[in-house]
Amino acid sequence: MTVFNKSLPVAIGCDHAGYEYKEAIKTYLENAGFTVKDFGTTSPNSVDYPDFAHPTASFVAEGKAAFGILLCGSANGVAITANKHQQVRAGLCWDNEVAKLVRRHNDSNIICLPARFIALPYAIQLIETFYTTEFEGGRHGNRVNKIACM
Repeated sequence: MTVFNKSLPVAIGCDHAGYEYKEAIKTYLENAGFTVKDFGTTSPNSVDYPDFAHPTASFVAEGKAAFGILLCGSANGVAITANKHQQVRAGLCWDNEVAKLVRRHNDSNIICLPARFIALPYAIQLIETFYTTEFEGGRHGNRVNKIACM
């Protein structure tokens, strides 16, 4: 079960450090019944993460994606980049409890994964936790409403 709109694609992007994980995650998502919009990269050759994080985040911010997934070595670069976009709340996840909390408390719509620090099966578990965890709202909704710069 997903708490996101499964009729929309999942947006995914990465740099070279996340390329192999991205390809495996796409297969996982498609087998789970999602469609995937891949914003690259398309090889393990060295690239600049903002070139892929920005289009992925824009697609999510425009409401064209159910949610987004970004990968790089530490996930910090893609998270910082994605969070420059209004309507994006990108959460860096390295632990299952963190994946739950970025959804429950922050209503995150992009999960950022550190490909150099977690195993692929765990990355997939974090994604599943992310897309099946509901936002709690309430006091957290008040806080989330204060995040965007206007």
